[in-house]
Amino acid sequence: MLTPHRDDLAASSAWDFSDLVALYVNCTLKRSPEMSHTQGLLELSASIMRANDVAVEEVRAVDHHIATGVWPDMREHGWHADEWPEIDERVQAADILVIGTPIWLGEKSSVCTRIIERLYGNSSQLNAAGQYAYYGKVGGCLVTGNEDGIKHCSMSSSTPSSTSATSSRRRRTRVGSARQGPVHRTSIPAPEARRTTSPIATRRS
Repeated sequence: MLTPHRDDLAASSAWDFSDLVALYVNCTLKRSPEMSHTQGLLELSASIMRANDVAVEEVRAVDHHIATGVWPDMREHGWHADEWPEIDERVQAADILVIGTPIWLGEKSSVCTRIIERLYGNSSQLNAAGQYAYYGKVGGCLVTGNEDGIKHCSMSSSTPSSTSATSSRRRRTRVGSARQGPVHRTSIPAPEARRTTSPIATRRS
């Protein structure tokens, strides 16, 4: 999926990212194997990661029984099933977390809201060094849709995620440009100049 320019950038990079893991969480409303335009956009980003030797893992959240709530394991609070604890293990093992969501009625998807709520539910956990578990991780979001509201969805997806990490006061948020991009998952490639991922990247300052 990479353009020749992106191939050249990856090949000429002097940086070694081979010890990093990126986890992509697709918050589409469509269960597998239904086609997801959000998945198409995530795959473009993931291909750049892989080209730079970053290990990539992917989760389509709607394929899993993720209970509603803000506790680490909702089975302890009346739910008969909850796969979030297993997904959270992958979140904690990743260095980079990217959330992808479509726009519905001008908002991020309901699945995305649930994921952010569950991330918040784990925000008080500590790592082996006694730091809050999300400390030092990088977060981003990718938004697809044919409606206005991409900046709003990006803000409402990234701000709660960075706030969940108590080190958020040591972080800054960079908003990418938002322009009309291609319809992903089609057979007709869009001109490179029209491609947009509109990321929100949260990095340590």
